[in-house]
Amino acid sequence: MALKDAETDVDRALAGERRGLAYENAFGGVLSFMRRAYTKDLTGVDLAVTGVPFDQAVTNRPGARFGPRAIREASTLQPCDPPYGWDVDPLSDFDVVDYGDMAFDYARVADVPGRIEAHVAGILEAGAGALVLGGDHSVTLPVLRAHAARFGPVALLQFDAHSDLWPDPDPERIDHGTMFTKALAEGLIDRERSVQVGIRTVNRDGPQLTTIPAREVHERGAAAVARRVKEIVGIGPVYLSFDIDCLDPAFAPGTGTPVWGGLSSAQADILLKDIRGIDMVGGDVVEVAPAYDTTGATAIAGAHAAMELMCLYCHRLAVKRGSAEG
Repeated sequence: MALKDAETDVDRALAGERRGLAYENAFGGVLSFMRRAYTKDLTGVDLAVTGVPFDQAVTNRPGARFGPRAIREASTLQPCDPPYGWDVDPLSDFDVVDYGDMAFDYARVADVPGRIEAHVAGILEAGAGALVLGGDHSVTLPVLRAHAARFGPVALLQFDAHSDLWPDPDPERIDHGTMFTKALAEGLIDRERSVQVGIRTVNRDGPQLTTIPAREVHERGAAAVARRVKEIVGIGPVYLSFDIDCLDPAFAPGTGTPVWGGLSSAQADILLKDIRGIDMVGGDVVEVAPAYDTTGATAIAGAHAAMELMCLYCHRLAVKRGSAEG
């Protein structure tokens, strides 16, 4: 990076430019995801990144409401170079914007899922993809509702320590451990094409999906598991949900329900890169709770995961447009 670039490039998020690398100092300037333009105008946008700072459905430690802000801050380390290991550059070749956070009344918890669904549906109706920064994992259910309304039942590709398939007979409850049980019951998920990666907790009471436990990733290797994931999800729309607790607490301590024995950041990197070619129509990164990690490593991992999801989505677009290989 040339010094002159840092001397002149600042507050890029306010400039309205949707494409190009950003050279402003990582420690200064208006924060947006990857220094993308802040805008509510979705005309011509390929991908809109949006935050849902809701964490009132957790079973243990709260704090993921600060996840979107922390991920945006951590992402300032990345946008001065094209993403490593990719044949597409979303920052330079696609219209990616930061759509800001969803507004909601924190005291009207029951209203939040409907607001999330409408918020994401608006992005999809505008012709853009949606990349959601959570928030606890309960936010994924209304996001899935919006995607299923547009694409039909989607394959769920879930990176997580927990299955989040615990039984819940009350459709009104909002819980970050039961939302995929409800998603199955509502027909939002294509069961046969869905897979959970990194699981290392026991749940014998709820419905089951195909699972690749964390130990299998350690023993078989991330590249082999990525090939298996692609076989399972096959052809058709995929929604990718990345719970940061899929990573071992050594790599991501800043989360509400950490479990040892998880994936390393290197394994997650290989997995996310090697599944390129899946028909990913949307995704999220959730459960980053920065207050439990004084190093900032969890937010950095979240920002990298979100960058990989952005690359997966834009690779899909490039294939459809004939500018990349599937």
